[in-house]
Amino acid sequence: MSGQLVHHRPQWKSRVGFLLAAIGSAIGLGNIWRFPYLCYKNGGGAFLIPYFTALLVVGIPLMILEIGLGHKMRGSAPASYATVNKHWEWLGWWQIIFVMFGIVLYYSVVIAWCLNFFFYSFNLSWGLDPDTFFFKKFLMVGSSPFQVGDIRSPILFSLAAVWFLNWFIVFSGVEKGLERANKIFMPVLFGLVALLSLWSLRLPGAGQGVLVYIKPDFSKLKDMGVWIDAFSQIFFTLSLGFGIMIAYASYLPRKTEIVKDSIAISFTNCFFSVFAGFGVFAVLGYMAQATSQPVSKVVSQSIGLAFVAFPKAISLLPAFSQIFGMLFFGSLVIAGLSSSISILEAFTSGIVDKFHYPRKIIVSILCVTGFLGSIIFTAQSGLFWLDIVDHFLTQYGLVIAAIFECLIVGWMYKAKKLREHIRHTSLVSVPKAWDFQVRVIIPLVLVVLLVNSLIKEFSLPYEGYPVLSLVIIGKDWLIYTLAFALIVSGRSWKIEPSRREQH
Repeated sequence: MSGQLVHHRPQWKSRVGFLLAAIGSAIGLGNIWRFPYLCYKNGGGAFLIPYFTALLVVGIPLMILEIGLGHKMRGSAPASYATVNKHWEWLGWWQIIFVMFGIVLYYSVVIAWCLNFFFYSFNLSWGLDPDTFFFKKFLMVGSSPFQVGDIRSPILFSLAAVWFLNWFIVFSGVEKGLERANKIFMPVLFGLVALLSLWSLRLPGAGQGVLVYIKPDFSKLKDMGVWIDAFSQIFFTLSLGFGIMIAYASYLPRKTEIVKDSIAISFTNCFFSVFAGFGVFAVLGYMAQATSQPVSKVVSQSIGLAFVAFPKAISLLPAFSQIFGMLFFGSLVIAGLSSSISILEAFTSGIVDKFHYPRKIIVSILCVTGFLGSIIFTAQSGLFWLDIVDHFLTQYGLVIAAIFECLIVGWMYKAKKLREHIRHTSLVSVPKAWDFQVRVIIPLVLVVLLVNSLIKEFSLPYEGYPVLSLVIIGKDWLIYTLAFALIVSGRSWKIEPSRREQH
């Protein structure tokens, strides 16, 4: 203790509160609309083999690393890396900056779309042609990324509501804000998805849809692309590389079950995805039967699944279609909010650690800035911008940051030291094989994902967008956030991370 300064941190009131908050961060919109499509595309039930292999090989070990690091260093991502080596502080800032001033900017707009469609469900405003309604009337999509067009006022008003909710929850602090909100959000979300899935499974044709979803095609496992999709999905779905789990773990008490909690968070997230898929494909099976088409003709991926295919299916329901629509889009809003508040908290934690500015002022400024930054995604070019920024930040930013994360902890700090810390604070120890996973296996897997993305990028411009738009909107977004991270990391700490009291 001599020569050290005690850095008082807020703390989770209960282990359940931490678990629900971490699970809430991991479970997002992609669990409901991205995983089921990936499973369908990549061999149905056979996809679960590479998916859960990826969970064991990359997901849980990296989750243990992030929670263990945050718990050991008692700090946000920048503070944790700076404690290991001050020259790597920039990495922590880069993670939370491109997530805060990138991912959450467009993610909040997608939540706003879900909020709009929640209210559209009252009278099924999308009509008989949800495709035209969503792209032509609601988004009014322009012709190119460079033709920004008008701001869509319905989206703008919903966006303001989303940012207000983000502000209200995070402003209230860890215990009264994040923990209390997730204790409400998560049970409600699980209940809504369970209700929707059970309701969907009773619809005519549901069995046909579910069969398409889970029927295994083991020949797909020979395709390297299927394994890449599985490892990519695990990495992104668990909120790894965001700096979130590091910040959340820093609020844990001295004695905590790092390994058990990492396993619980990871498996809950993945089983939620699998379970939600039953409901999604049950509805698609019903729609296929109602329209006398094969399921393959009604399946859509990503945004099209949520805002085109599902609204059409909802309109075809024999009864209570409005209620079903409200439940579905309500669950999407909750899933989105539980993730967006975690991103806001990760950045807030970093600023408080370094500069010790008042938390409530930081959160207020961040939410106003975030709202203003999100407006570009509400314009007629917003869908293009969203797609490009999401592609570059997730395919390159997160993966590169996670590779460095493994190298710093595995080689510079030494994985063994972190493993020993976990052994002293938890009843369940980490096996020695974990060291090898962190130092070699996970970085290699992430390098393969990165190289695969680069090969695709150079062989054909992403989604056929003009190369100039990919450079200016996508690549430059990464570069500017990196420059900002380097600037912030060069500023002095109020209390040097190495002088703060640690475990």
